[in-house]
Amino acid sequence: MLEKGRQSGSHLLSGAVLDPSGLDELLPDWKTRGAPVETPVQDDRIYYLTERSQLRLPFTPAPLRNRGNYVISLNQFGCWLSDQAEAEGIDICTESAGTEVLYEGNRVVGVRTGDWGLDAQGERKGTFEPGVDIKAAVTILADGARGNLTKTLIRKVGLEGPTPQAFAIGIKELWEIPPDRVESGTVVHTLGYPLRSEEFGGGFIYGMPEGRLAVGFVVGLDYRDPLFDPHMAFQRFKQHPVVSAVLRSGQMTRYGAKAIPEGGWRALPRCHVDGALIVGDAAGFLNSLRLKGIHLAMKSGICAADTAFEAVREGDVSAAKLARFQRRVNAGSVRRELFPVRNVHQAFRAGFFAGAVCAGLVPLTGGWWPRGLLSSETGHERMVRLDRYYRAGRPDPEGASNAATVDGTVTFDRLTNVNRSGTRHEEDQPVHLLVEGTDVCRTRCREEYGNPCVRFCPANVYEMMSDGDGSGAGHRLHITASNCVHCRTCDIMDPYQIINWVPPEGGGGPAYEGM
Repeated sequence: MLEKGRQSGSHLLSGAVLDPSGLDELLPDWKTRGAPVETPVQDDRIYYLTERSQLRLPFTPAPLRNRGNYVISLNQFGCWLSDQAEAEGIDICTESAGTEVLYEGNRVVGVRTGDWGLDAQGERKGTFEPGVDIKAAVTILADGARGNLTKTLIRKVGLEGPTPQAFAIGIKELWEIPPDRVESGTVVHTLGYPLRSEEFGGGFIYGMPEGRLAVGFVVGLDYRDPLFDPHMAFQRFKQHPVVSAVLRSGQMTRYGAKAIPEGGWRALPRCHVDGALIVGDAAGFLNSLRLKGIHLAMKSGICAADTAFEAVREGDVSAAKLARFQRRVNAGSVRRELFPVRNVHQAFRAGFFAGAVCAGLVPLTGGWWPRGLLSSETGHERMVRLDRYYRAGRPDPEGASNAATVDGTVTFDRLTNVNRSGTRHEEDQPVHLLVEGTDVCRTRCREEYGNPCVRFCPANVYEMMSDGDGSGAGHRLHITASNCVHCRTCDIMDPYQIINWVPPEGGGGPAYEGM
């Protein structure tokens, strides 16, 4: 197994509330093995927020009922799982980023890892070590939402699903608060403020033992306002009275962000090709209505393992043989869970009311929704040009960027947050955020969209620098790649699709300890 982080779990980030059904299938004796799954959900609350007040829903819809689930640290859970794998003889190669899929004809035969020891100009330093080709009878890609390997495989072989994948960005902080303020096992989800009806998402607060608190915000990466700022929306969420009262006199200790695949069943690609399978977030196995994907990633991994084992044993790793993976998925609990909610995220693109109705009617309709009311655009295609979005009837652009006061106690700027993410990259290495033609950034993108990369990136990686003469001719894109938390939002939401996220030197990136 190749792990691009410094250790197993370094780059794992989620809310996280675990549905243990996948773990039950994988390791039925997980409790006696000492799995770090110790905080059962005790209380569910859902609030609809306005700017200054809140309305608690009198009941919790079935998809959001979490009794029987657990609040966990996904980072710690991933570390524990790696220990279980290594105990079974699995080799886990940390600090090994897969940079290229290897083919023989159209058959996948393995991956190539990245070079070590290149300087910023791509020249070899004294520490240079070339990447290696790692070949396998069956390669299983689990490189996360918008994974660089999966992305290239889908495009090369034409594996796209019936509808484009939809993504969201999840931003999360860990806090330490007085231990009697929020009971361990409390799960709070919010709707409404600070999002407008045209934007999809909401906030969460998860109580953990010893006064630790997970606070986060999820925003669909299909918003229309080019000046919308997910990070600032998160700060405004924390300023709401119901949230700020919880955080008062507490301390923020950790920060992270990642992309979330929310397109659902109809956005799943074909996950089997000659010599390879795609699982987990890389494929999009996530239930956006339940806000859960860990158990589905595990179940898809189990299906892939069983399929690969049979194929290798029978000496046939063709796509036809590996199609057993899809049959397993269709016959099991994965399809039973995902198919009824296949249209929910897309329905929310028509507004909060339409999405809520679609979600609420799932038990009656089985997930059906009029096809004409479903958007089939990719997220970046929904972003509207400045001159069109802010024409007559829209607010003044200067007041529409979701500005929030940064006080350093409840709200923070991006650089402060990045410092709490444990992010570390070798400074003298090639930039891993590849932009094809930066002239677009200082001309068309600046004029048409106002350079949204400086807002949708939650880590202050992108800045537009000016020579100060006011002409605009001196504006240029500056990339601080060492800030990157590997969320891949830029690869997803760039309106021109000229940003290509690739892995940096192995081991670089965040260290989501306890997240």
